[in-house]
Parts: sequence; structure tokens; C-alpha cells
Amino acid sequence: MSHWAVIIPDERYEVERLFRHDTLELPGVAGPVPGDEVLLIVDGQVVGLGRVRTAAPVVLEYTRRLFDSPQPADQLALDGALTRLDPADYQAVVDQISPRPGISTWLVSVDLPIEAESPAEAVRQFWTYVMELGPSELPAFVWPSGQELAMQAYVLGAEANLDPEEDEDE
Repeated sequence: MSHWAVIIPDERYEVERLFRHDTLELPGVAGPVPGDEVLLIVDGQVVGLGRVRTAAPVVLEYTRRLFDSPQPADQLALDGALTRLDPADYQAVVDQISPRPGISTWLVSVDLPIEAESPAEAVRQFWTYVMELGPSELPAFVWPSGQELAMQAYVLGAEANLDPEEDEDE
């Protein structure tokens, strides 16, 4: 088994951060074989761990996502988009990653006031708005189950301040 570091292009990282995927295809990459372990790197930060599922094309399956708490990869000597790593260097990075946090129940909501002739028409308009606006314009609200006062808005997978009064103070 070999160990690799793969630099993910920024555009692909934005998609990975926004939507949950179980695998990541790396077109144009050659070298890793099934079972190899991979560090996923963006802007000098480890944003995920993976294992190679297939070699042609190279498809990784995520073993850990670190999108919300990336780890520095500055101790690695990266050579382009794909770098074979010494097993000790790979393990040193993995050892710095904090243990996987426990699983919590989160409530996620998208609320839209919709004027319609019927409930079914309101639902059709809702899904149309969701598809048209998407995650770049439509905030999703998330909070831990039972803690509604901790509700936070997210746009494009990142916390967003939607309080117009706070914007006026700046």
C-alpha cells in the first residue's frame, strides 16, 4: 500500500464542501491503486482522508472529511497535484488530526414564504425556488436538536450573518 497527497482544485473543493459525496473522482490522475491511502489537500490544508477505490479512473472513497476543521499540511513536500508520500510523513499528518467528534442530531430548515392557490402548488413553487436559487442564494438554518436558540444561517456551506441590524452598525 502506498500513501499519496492529492491537491484538489478550488472549484471541486467548493462542490465537495457543499454537497455530501461518498467518492471523489480524480480525472487525469494516474499512479494510485486500490487500497492506497490519500490526503486531500486544498490551499496547504488537509481537508479529507481517503482510500483509493479504483485506479482507472482514480476514484477515492472518503474515510474522513475535515472540511469544517482543516489541518495544516505545511510539513509535506508536495510536488504538483499528486505526490507519493513516505508512510511516516503520511502518518505524522494523520496523527495530528483530532479524533472524530461524536454524532449529533441537527435540524436543518429552509423557510420560504410562498403565495399559492393550493398546498400542492406551494410545494411545487418551493422546489422550483430551491433549484433556482440553490445554496449560493438560499440560506439554510441549522441548530442542534432541542436548542432552537442556537440556530445559525448557512449560505454556500459557511455560516452567514443575516441580521440586517448588525450590518447597519458596521
